[in-house]
Amino acid sequence: MSPDDNGLFIIKPISSNHVDAARARQETLTKPAGSLGRLEDIACQIAGIQHSDTPSITNKWVVIAAADHGVVNEGVSAFPQAVTAQMVANFLNGGAAVSALARQANAQVKIVNAGVANPIPGDTSKLVDAKFADGTANFAQGPAMPHKQAGEILRKGIAFAQQLSKEGADLIAVGEMGIGNTTAASAITSVMLNESPKTVTGHGTGIDEVTRLKKAYVVSKAINLNQPDARKPVDVLAKVGGYEIGFLAGVILGAAKTQTLVILDGFISTSAALIAAAIAPTAKRYMLASHKSVEPGHILTLEHLGLKPAVDLDMRLGEASGAVLSIPIVESAVRLHNEMATFEEAQVSGRDGASTEGSPETIDSEPATQ
Repeated sequence: MSPDDNGLFIIKPISSNHVDAARARQETLTKPAGSLGRLEDIACQIAGIQHSDTPSITNKWVVIAAADHGVVNEGVSAFPQAVTAQMVANFLNGGAAVSALARQANAQVKIVNAGVANPIPGDTSKLVDAKFADGTANFAQGPAMPHKQAGEILRKGIAFAQQLSKEGADLIAVGEMGIGNTTAASAITSVMLNESPKTVTGHGTGIDEVTRLKKAYVVSKAINLNQPDARKPVDVLAKVGGYEIGFLAGVILGAAKTQTLVILDGFISTSAALIAAAIAPTAKRYMLASHKSVEPGHILTLEHLGLKPAVDLDMRLGEASGAVLSIPIVESAVRLHNEMATFEEAQVSGRDGASTEGSPETIDSEPATQ
């Protein structure tokens, strides 16, 4: 599978003209220039994504992909594999943290079975089926999945995001569930960032330091055994990734392809973003980092992608909780941009009693398209 693959991975850039126009408007609003900080950047980014002078967020979706990992056989997690299926049932029943946050944000939730090993209890009629296998193979003993399936799970994620766009989605928040998936995320991050496994491997679901070091050793062993090539992101996904990570990488690409904002969650979803950005670098312009977790690999990945998190609350739950928590912040940014009066409209004097039109003062912040 090549990056162009019949145009599947060609992503159009966001509109720099609309970003510039949004920044110009921000400087005319009744506030000191730059005083709303990241909210201004977010509004400008969305204006560029939507090619609109009046960006809007009205149709919000949360995509949670779940899958299991054969590497749990190496003793890298504090929880048994059965928890993946049990938590999927909890999502479907609306009892998880992300369920409460999605209700607050008035966002619709889609749960995707990308490779859950155990039977999922209860009613699964609303579960999206994207399953190839009962989780990945143990990548400490060989590749996580066949290369062909790595390509196919990406395509499934792309098609899913495109369908949500057809249904009117203008925001997609992504998250995951899968016991053992911080190990896969650590492996992907280590390869793609050329960092040591020990540097990027954190405590995941709450393992102690001895187990963390063991997990880092397993990641190192897997990389040495499988030799994933950072220049070939699908190769990395196939050798040390996970099905839910591949699906989310596809969702990120599909969202960017349909000019839709995608909000990343924590460490695992940003490892998916690494895969997506390596396939189509322009996709980074459609990403918004929701938060900075305590996982060291997450922090390094955000820096690598050039993304500045909206909040920093020491979270490490996953399941799109941080991504959904940031939705009201995104909505606030858009509302402020569209609904605040300009100095002229409000008949308010600018600096030194003059109009702020054409002021040389600029916003001291990250570029809007990051």
